[in-house]
Amino acid sequence: MTTEKDASALSDVVCELGEGPNYDPISDTLFWFDIVGKKLLAHSFERNATTTHDLGQMASAVAFIDDQRQLVLTETGLHIRDAETGKLSLHVAVEAENPVTRSNDARVHPCGAFWFGTMGKKAEKAAGSIYWYFKGETRLLYPGITIPNSICFSPDGATAYYADTRENLLFRVNCDPETGLPTGDPAVFFDQSGGEGGLDGSVMDTDGVLWNARWGGASIDAYSPDGKRIRSVAVPTLQPSCPAFIGRDASRMAVTSAWSGMDEDARAADPLAGKTLILDLPVKGRLGPRILIG
Repeated sequence: MTTEKDASALSDVVCELGEGPNYDPISDTLFWFDIVGKKLLAHSFERNATTTHDLGQMASAVAFIDDQRQLVLTETGLHIRDAETGKLSLHVAVEAENPVTRSNDARVHPCGAFWFGTMGKKAEKAAGSIYWYFKGETRLLYPGITIPNSICFSPDGATAYYADTRENLLFRVNCDPETGLPTGDPAVFFDQSGGEGGLDGSVMDTDGVLWNARWGGASIDAYSPDGKRIRSVAVPTLQPSCPAFIGRDASRMAVTSAWSGMDEDARAADPLAGKTLILDLPVKGRLGPRILIG
């Protein structure tokens, strides 16, 4: 079922490659990134104001350690960020000596572990990987991925999901709920190959429904736990990149987007490209857990 929902721009900020939205209920703030612009954006709903932080390197995801500290995923690894001063301190180097790659999609497992992906800066084939981090330990899970995306987890932590956007395949794999480590081999959950648009970022709601941004398809799609596309919500921009639940009750959805790859005419035809949108779409969302760094 395809439906359309009203959408409004969260702010006037335009990102070449908007990604990695994550909502902090303590400060009532949505964070996201312009990967190419090397910026972290933060919108305070209480103040209705957006601030921009220059990072000096490509970054793509943020997780919350506590009220004062965040973990930021960048092209050189995992950094601890002081929420008050904005100072970044390297925590774990990941592919820091590889000039080809940068960070991409990531999400915190219900146990507090962190799955995160890397990819080629020019989307070089099989240059990326997906890693697991928990309490100071990092492991390589899946090498040889071109564009890792759609990382999310079932509410009970027993299943993980991820996609390779280049292959347009969405996978699921059984996990240990206590550690977030895979306990089996990945299997195809949904095959979008040959379809319109690419599988990009995802979140999973309280009912185990996976919501995915379809890059190039101007759509947010919902998938049931048995791998069926049960709903498609049209959005007013061609390249939505990642959804996030927002609000302290996680009852609304924000979606980042991008103008990357568009020429002047395409951008003129898509005036919301690169803006972060709020959808008029009531959802049964879940707020992400805190990450455990040790």
